[in-house]
Amino acid sequence: METLREGRARYFRKNGLPEDGGYDARWVVIRARGFPVAAFPNSDARRRAVGFHDLHHVLTGYDTTLLGEAEIAAWELSSGCGNFWAAWALNAAALGIWWVLGPRRCRAAWRRGRASRNLYRVGAWDGMLAEAVDKVRAQLGIPENGELA
Repeated sequence: METLREGRARYFRKNGLPEDGGYDARWVVIRARGFPVAAFPNSDARRRAVGFHDLHHVLTGYDTTLLGEAEIAAWELSSGCGNFWAAWALNAAALGIWWVLGPRRCRAAWRRGRASRNLYRVGAWDGMLAEAVDKVRAQLGIPENGELA
């Protein structure tokens, strides 16, 4: 049974991210097809939220393409970002992608978020890494296979 730690490590490898996910990087670079398209400072508020966001990728199966990020933004917004203002802001910024790349898929992700929960209300993501992925999915109302996409 895969743990969140193992799932996150697999997610990092699959997406070409450093072992630490880049959490300590000074800047976040957004890439499209391998080319940098935007950059912004990696604030403490973003660092606090991105650990949950990455675990949400593991739990839901949404990918890291622009459309996948728009879908997970819809899912996170509709299931609630708690007091993580950086998550609210960054996810809201992704809303523009909905209308260009996939309004149907993003509306479906929004509906899935309304029917499930996410980790933003847990408190600290690093204390959850030993939990089994399937157990956390069950607690949040995410299908066993994690395939919301």
